[in-house]
Amino acid sequence: MSDSFDLGAPAQPAKADVYRVLARKYRPQTFAELIGQDAMVTTLANAIKRGRLAHAFLLTGVRGVGKTSTARLIAKALNCIGPDGNGGPTIDPCGVCEPCRAIAEGRHIDVIEMDAASHTGVDDVREIIDASRYSAVSARFKIYIIDEVHMLSKNAFNALLKTLEEPPAHVKFLFATTEVNKVPVTVLSRCQRFDLRRIPAEKLADHFARVSEAEGVEAEPEALALIARAAEGSARDGLSILDQAIAHAGIEGEGVKAAAVREMLGLSDRGATRDLFGLVLTGDGQAALAALRRQYDFGVDPLGVLRALLETVHATTLVKLGTAPEPGQATEEREALAAWAGKLSFASLHRLWQLLLKGHDEVARAALPIEACEMALLRLIHASTLPDPGELARMIANGGPIGTIAAPAAPAARANAAPVEAALPGTLEELIAFLEDKGEQGLAVKLSRSASIVRFEAPELVLSSLRPISVDLVRDLNIELKRLTGKPWRVITEDSPGAPTLKEVEDSRREAMRAAILDTPVVKAAFEAFPDAEFPESELDRLMAAQRSR
Repeated sequence: MSDSFDLGAPAQPAKADVYRVLARKYRPQTFAELIGQDAMVTTLANAIKRGRLAHAFLLTGVRGVGKTSTARLIAKALNCIGPDGNGGPTIDPCGVCEPCRAIAEGRHIDVIEMDAASHTGVDDVREIIDASRYSAVSARFKIYIIDEVHMLSKNAFNALLKTLEEPPAHVKFLFATTEVNKVPVTVLSRCQRFDLRRIPAEKLADHFARVSEAEGVEAEPEALALIARAAEGSARDGLSILDQAIAHAGIEGEGVKAAAVREMLGLSDRGATRDLFGLVLTGDGQAALAALRRQYDFGVDPLGVLRALLETVHATTLVKLGTAPEPGQATEEREALAAWAGKLSFASLHRLWQLLLKGHDEVARAALPIEACEMALLRLIHASTLPDPGELARMIANGGPIGTIAAPAAPAARANAAPVEAALPGTLEELIAFLEDKGEQGLAVKLSRSASIVRFEAPELVLSSLRPISVDLVRDLNIELKRLTGKPWRVITEDSPGAPTLKEVEDSRREAMRAAILDTPVVKAAFEAFPDAEFPESELDRLMAAQRSR
């Protein structure tokens, strides 16, 4: 008798169910499920209804907006035969016929997908060209979907051109790319192009809410809004983040919370951002740096803090313009934005935006990011306490630093002046004002620009011929002054140096005033904060006019 026992085959572990990530599980299967691309769907629907189908389509857009999904939907739409097998091309493929199911599962023999990133050469394209000559095996159209088509080599593109321009009637080409600028113009001109748009954040948030409900997961609207903003218009990116957030939430059923999403993504809490922005505006440097360090200790990236502040400045500017608030925006946030919009001018908001952008670039390149972020905040705080250039000019005009600046005295407009008759102008300024008053503006302008006075004893006016001066001006002055005053005038030139022209005097005063303004402590501080700023000429003109009127 044998002592052996038949234990049978060893037990096999049960096969684990393969988890499909949300980005694949919720890939659109109909055009109705394709979000944010209504214009393209309408164009395709009209083309199918009218039988005006292009032989090649180019789908371009950022990652995750549905380029490859749209290509598969177009393949379905063109090859659908309906549940009864008698249907034609339709914008609403049935999804139950054999072509629809085979295309959805990626196994249809007449729908060939190729990744141009791994098939870049001319030999790969030559295979397509040779195969395209043969009719479809079981479908209405033989369809080639080439993803990331911009990765094809120059020779591969050239080899494809002839077939692309005059393909057999049974062939359709569907190209997808994220970098349409790398596709040769010769290819672009042979395709019907569709630019798939970034999906708006509110539509993404609604889509993620439906996905969460289908998955049996509770999610806070604010959490979904955070994910939608982080996705930057990409449905695939957003679903990947949502997948991660659901896993992050654990199995206790607490759902997807906004705080958890912020922590997961390293985002700055909105309440903390509002507090920090308020501290910046009040100029409290110590408290602002402490608030920044608290966020940093919680794991928030310094770039994330500056991005959040940029979003706050942008949101405040939109409120100041009177735009509608974001859907789902918290009441306290709406109130804070409205308060800031009421206090800050557009100039101040633009200045804050520029300084934050500069700080963001510096932090992105910095060896010490948190220290660079602190310095950027301190610069922002310093600038927030400074008036804008227009306000500076008004301060100066109203008795600020410029009130103590003496402009250089004007050189004498006449040499050896002697008493003249009261009826006649006695100085060059009076003569110019007299001409302007009599309607001779052109003559007055010429006189102020080019008249260098040697001697002025009305009715005699001697001008220096060492400066360029028109003979016509001398003649016209003799004629017009006699006509306007009723007395003969003697306007002549002499080969002697004269006084500076009135324009030169005015320019000298202007430059002195500019130098004096730029030398004041407040203006110096402003230009240190804004190195690219310029003092507006219009303000200088106004200040000059104000000084002349004193």
